[in-house]
Amino acid sequence: MTKTKISLKNLLKNKSILITGGAGSLGIVLVEKLLTYPVKQIRVLDVNEHALFQLKRKFDDNRLRILFGNITNSDRLEIACNQIDIIIHAAALKNIEITEFNAIDTVDINVNGTLNIIKTAIKTEPKIFLNISTDKVASSSTLYGTTKEIGERLTTWASTHFQTTKFASVRFGNIIETRGNVFEVWKEESENNKPLSITDPNMKRFFWHVDEAADFILDSLNIIKQGDIIIPKMKSYKIKELANKISKNQKIIGLRPGEKKEEILMTSDELKCTIERKNMWIIKNNI
Repeated sequence: MTKTKISLKNLLKNKSILITGGAGSLGIVLVEKLLTYPVKQIRVLDVNEHALFQLKRKFDDNRLRILFGNITNSDRLEIACNQIDIIIHAAALKNIEITEFNAIDTVDINVNGTLNIIKTAIKTEPKIFLNISTDKVASSSTLYGTTKEIGERLTTWASTHFQTTKFASVRFGNIIETRGNVFEVWKEESENNKPLSITDPNMKRFFWHVDEAADFILDSLNIIKQGDIIIPKMKSYKIKELANKISKNQKIIGLRPGEKKEEILMTSDELKCTIERKNMWIIKNNI
């Protein structure tokens, strides 16, 4: 076992962990990995009843607690966070088209919901609060990116004013295995002998696998300082090149409202207060 794994084992020993949005693709892998450690309890809070049902069937472990509930419900959060040591906040509305069309719900969940769980963490005082963010916050051009940027800022604000909990964020690009992403669309189109939908042949995005994302989140628990935003050094891929591996039969559908041809992981201003490490950047809280 590596030093990192031993350190993480010591950190997680007998700890109770809450994962919001934990029945999603990333949450499932986080649960699987956390169950290999001597944790006391893992609570998964989600609004997807069927996904929670599947999660419970997948892992036959009495340390797993399945919680149905919405992060917009403050009372539900207080119960979910009772005697919790670590909160991993992954719940969000994410699809660009859905979030742009459903602005009120997007703000309610991504902003008000995040504020709710931060306020609950201030009351219940877990040791760590880790907010899961996205590269869409860097020079955000969509409602989704803007709401997640506010979530980061709320987390940083909490880190400045409340010292009993370590408040921090991790920020990364797209996870290949998540539901509703471009790979799912391409798979369906390919199976039906349809051309693959390409928004723009020059579009570039950061991608990695769900295992890598989950490992990065867990490793971050070991190193975070108050107010950090931790960003992995991810590889950027041309969307067209990824599509070519599946099929050369493609159609250009054009950029969706607010979409950029190329995402960035951090802004030039953020770079000024950033520490570089071998596999990551850490934006320090400069408030």
